[in-house]
Amino acid sequence: MNRERAAMDANADPGRGHRSAMGLRILRYFLAVAEEGNITRAAELMRISQPTLSRQLHSLESDLGVSLFNRNGLGLELTAEGRLLWERAKTLVALSDQTRQELRDLHGGLSGSVAIGCAESRSMDALADRIRRFLEIHPGIRFDIRTLTADLTKQELEQGLLDFGLLTEPVSLNGYEYERMHVKDYWGVMVTPTDPLASKPYVSPRDIAGRSVIMPSRDEVHSEILNWVGSYMDDVQVAGSFNLTMNAASMVRSGIGILFTFDFPASLKGLSFIPLKPAVTTECSLVWKRGKTLMPAARAFAEFLRETGDLD
Repeated sequence: MNRERAAMDANADPGRGHRSAMGLRILRYFLAVAEEGNITRAAELMRISQPTLSRQLHSLESDLGVSLFNRNGLGLELTAEGRLLWERAKTLVALSDQTRQELRDLHGGLSGSVAIGCAESRSMDALADRIRRFLEIHPGIRFDIRTLTADLTKQELEQGLLDFGLLTEPVSLNGYEYERMHVKDYWGVMVTPTDPLASKPYVSPRDIAGRSVIMPSRDEVHSEILNWVGSYMDDVQVAGSFNLTMNAASMVRSGIGILFTFDFPASLKGLSFIPLKPAVTTECSLVWKRGKTLMPAARAFAEFLRETGDLD
């Protein structure tokens, strides 16, 4: 949460008029208490008195007809209902702050931010080069790069929390404008240096038989790996799944299993990567919502991508 923005909102007179308990100001109060786990600290953060904050929370709970916190001697903990509201409130407050900034950008020079949800892929190198060239033309723009799975990226694109998404195929591009990256990621297995597979030039489906494996969690990618392994999958034990390679690499180092992934140098410390044969490759596309009204910074970047052609 933007604390400066929250503090400014908190300075508004809490007693003037009656507003819905679901107003943004009250949601900011709620988020502060949820994050701090303590009303006193949250009140100091929001620059209001503790009694006022307590009354606002009780009013919110009364309006919703649920308890949002479990109160105990150690502080405040969110109830199941509180966790649901916390997830929704974060999205609403983030959209509010983003909209405020975008509206300001409409009345100034080309500035503001461009938010991109990115897969772990070598395509990021090509995207970073385009961002660098774009910033040479528009130095007032800031890029917010978030490493996310394809599912989370598409969800945040739908919610308006992201402007663009770097999505790894296979993925449906229905409803999106997109630019192909034309950078191949090669699939393989990541193993410890002492693993018998580490000395091989490549790994075949037969080599996987009888092994414990860690699989990608995305259904589409999971299916591609299953198709590659084929009938040998009957002799494979799936020890776990993952969405980010850096964390899964730690599982390999701990001896949990071998990992199906791309060749990521940043993840390979103390590990070996062996490509698959037959080879399995994939590419990425940079996407944005078709028909969405982009704010000036994002619109300028989309136009720049179109003018400079497909990413490569």
